[in-house]
Amino acid sequence: MDVCIIIPARYASVRYPGKPLATLKGASGVSRSLIERSVMAARGASDGLIPIYVATDDDRIAEEARRIGADVIMTSESCRNGTERVADAMARAGISADIIVNLQGDAPLTPAHFVTALIAAMRADEGIGMATPCLRCDPETVTNLLADRAHGRVGATTVVTDRMGNALYFSKEVIPFTNGKGVIDGVVPVFHHVGVYAYRPASLAAYQTWEPGPLEALEGLEQLRFLENGHPIRMVEVSAPGAVFWELNNPNDVPLIEGYLARMGWE
Repeated sequence: MDVCIIIPARYASVRYPGKPLATLKGASGVSRSLIERSVMAARGASDGLIPIYVATDDDRIAEEARRIGADVIMTSESCRNGTERVADAMARAGISADIIVNLQGDAPLTPAHFVTALIAAMRADEGIGMATPCLRCDPETVTNLLADRAHGRVGATTVVTDRMGNALYFSKEVIPFTNGKGVIDGVVPVFHHVGVYAYRPASLAAYQTWEPGPLEALEGLEQLRFLENGHPIRMVEVSAPGAVFWELNNPNDVPLIEGYLARMGWE
């Protein structure tokens, strides 16, 4: 198996309990669960050629995943984040793949080409142990990010990179510092981190041996464990003309995402 896609999903979210089962109304007026929309995003990227699994420790999520025809892998309740859950699912199901894609279950607006671009980057350079996409923000998105922080909401993640395209740092704060501005010298300098990861098996195995570090604990961002242990993360810049990317992090994100679904005509 060259590639597989695993969608980690847990019920006990701190900021939004039961989030994978939250419903989102699309452009047609039909409401679908977040996990269904996440599976739809994965199917759009796979063209039926890549195996897709939902990894969860909750029977309610598993039941909903099976209802929509998704394969389910039951994982340990001790998994502390999506990366650990993906690694646990791989081990429990005996899955062997050269590239493992972790499509987080809270990003229903993920365009298929974000995932395919990530897979292409990994296939093109076998030296990349882990990669994840980033999207240059538009002024509207920066305004939304700054509004979240001004109101004390923990929302989307931003990232800064070095000149080789490797991540320097990820944060729930808006980085780099823009002094409240969305555009500086005609450029939006903020990159939105997209919640999709691709790993080599060796990188996943190494992750399981590391304990969470202080930065991961402070930010609540699982990918910082790689950086804290000196493991590079290659950023793959993607674009989405006419589209908007936003994750479901808090209940107040529901109407925002439903508005974007309607705007883009997504069912």
